[in-house]
Amino acid sequence: MLLGSLAGYVTITAIFLISLTIHEYAHARVAYHYGDDTAARMGRLTLNPLAHISLFGTILLPLIIRFGWAKPVPVDFSVLTRRQIFRVAAAGPAANLLLALGLALVFHALRLPPSSLLGSLVLVAIPANIALATFNLLPIPPLDGSRMVYAKLRSPQSIAMYHRVSQFGLLILIVFLYSGGFERFILPAVGVLYVLLGLPF
Repeated sequence: MLLGSLAGYVTITAIFLISLTIHEYAHARVAYHYGDDTAARMGRLTLNPLAHISLFGTILLPLIIRFGWAKPVPVDFSVLTRRQIFRVAAAGPAANLLLALGLALVFHALRLPPSSLLGSLVLVAIPANIALATFNLLPIPPLDGSRMVYAKLRSPQSIAMYHRVSQFGLLILIVFLYSGGFERFILPAVGVLYVLLGLPF
């Protein structure tokens, strides 16, 4: 997240929070569709951003590393098949990519001037959603990409290895972020998709 004035920070944080909310809601909705009502019972099957805010990941972390996350939606994987687990995990990144695509279509259809208020907001929201989707597809626990990998594992040995690595997932993620992994891998991917959508810099 680019931090400029206080107003800019508040605006970007609001866009980021809305994007995170849609991401988590997608997880909860798909899980509910497959018979897991855990998120619904805990009040997470909602588009109310307050239900998804994490004090550390959503409020404090963006001030430190200019990125963050929401509270993960609780999912009872024991009631889901491997295919359903994959789809629940993929739902969050897919929702962000679809939102980015939809906003890009609006930008082009309405011929929004990039310098206008609406145009500038859209041009911030699009890369933010692409970044969220790309970041969450990383195969690092507890990100969605790791759940998608888990859903494809078959041997007991590989599953046991996954659980061992998961114990250090947050540490691996923090090292990845502080070592510049976001700038080296995520931002270039965001840039490629941004250009493919025909958006101005």
